Amino acid sequence: MDNNYNRTMPADALVIFGVTGDLAYKKIFPALYAMVKHGTLNVPVVGIAAPNWSLAQLRKQAEDSIKHSGLLDDRNALDQLLSLLQYVSGDYNDPCTFAALKQALGDAQCPTHYLAIPPVLFANVIKGLGASGLSAHARVIVEKPFGRDLASAQELNRIALSVFAEDSIFRIDHFLGKEAIMNILYFRFANSFLEPIWNRNCVASVQITLAEDFGVKGRGAFYESAGCLRDVIQNHLFQIVALLAMEPPAYQGFAAVHNEKAKVFQAMRPLHPDDVVRGQYEGYQKEPGVTKDSDVETFCALRLFIDSWRWEGVPWYLRSGKCLAATAAEVLVELKPPPQRLFDDSRPLDGGRANYLRFRLSPNSAVALAARVKRVGKEFVGDQRELYLLDEQPVEETPYELLLADAMSGDGALFTREDAVEAAWAVVDPVLDSHRRAHSYKPGSWGPEQADALITADGSWHNPRITDAPSD
Repeated sequence: MDNNYNRTMPADALVIFGVTGDLAYKKIFPALYAMVKHGTLNVPVVGIAAPNWSLAQLRKQAEDSIKHSGLLDDRNALDQLLSLLQYVSGDYNDPCTFAALKQALGDAQCPTHYLAIPPVLFANVIKGLGASGLSAHARVIVEKPFGRDLASAQELNRIALSVFAEDSIFRIDHFLGKEAIMNILYFRFANSFLEPIWNRNCVASVQITLAEDFGVKGRGAFYESAGCLRDVIQNHLFQIVALLAMEPPAYQGFAAVHNEKAKVFQAMRPLHPDDVVRGQYEGYQKEPGVTKDSDVETFCALRLFIDSWRWEGVPWYLRSGKCLAATAAEVLVELKPPPQRLFDDSRPLDGGRANYLRFRLSPNSAVALAARVKRVGKEFVGDQRELYLLDEQPVEETPYELLLADAMSGDGALFTREDAVEAAWAVVDPVLDSHRRAHSYKPGSWGPEQADALITADGSWHNPRITDAPSD
């Protein structure tokens, strides 16, 4: 394989495996439409799936998807996208399917293959692309989850690397394409005031919460095979941890960022059952596709340690779940109180918090710094107020639009590397099967009360608010 050619050539075709599926309908077609509008997609888009559809059916599916998204505001762009579409029907285990795909691609020399299919099919499709010669000068985008434990991730990496070069494999996590997530990296290293305090000497603890106020939405069968720890924490929340905990990259470039993120995962202490609290919302076992005695977690909270010079001894508290009190995501970096109480209220009392930095990730984006300010009067007492450093900005690109465009151009900055994937799985692997039974919790709560005991030594959980107004 001519790797230099592969790195520098933009994709001249996009192949979407699983084009008739739910992911394509909800996310991919709207992203393709936006790419056409913004001038970043003008190559053939070949959809491939099992249903025996006509091209007219695929075009109708695409148009319905974009109308359903509420984004349709340019009929010319929609017509252009529809004109780019082609369709191949077939079995992913049948070599004839890949032969038909090859014919549909025609003269394309550098296609990008997007595997928007169930993970169980990844290996077969990658092998089929290799055997048919469709991997030469090509790229492959693999949807999460990349494996379901360390062993399966290692095996999938082995298969993928037997067909594609590492810089041609794009392990997609749409969370990394969110503006608020990218701002964590920028905020950390574009500002010099953070560095002196961004370590074990000044940081008391870090909390990350990703909450959803809805259930599995008919995806019970999928959740039975995944659970919250695999579906959200091992990838989405670990990526946030890596951006917060990584050392400054040695040079400007995404390879340097990947190097430092991988080191964070490698420094994470493997989890123990005592570090994890699992929960399941009341009513989950009545969801379609869910077994009546299911122990799958719809909520997971954990205590994590990073055994590095910078973070030794600092606890990281992560939690995520469905049917919680709000749909929101926030990071709270709590600082240690002043070493001496010069003022009676300068150290937190009765469960109050010391100074902190708060990243609001969703549904709005904000960064805030909490500091104490003296009240008017003779007494030296004050209140903690938030100073807003950033407020919501209009977002031009959706995560899928950004990531698809990057992959097609060969830009791997917002994707995950082989060693990082395996190191992250190594952290959670000890508790994937060896864990305590899930605790029941009421929908609309913040999860099972047992999760509160996990964090007691360092205060209490920070519950994100619905709005992003500054807090007192």
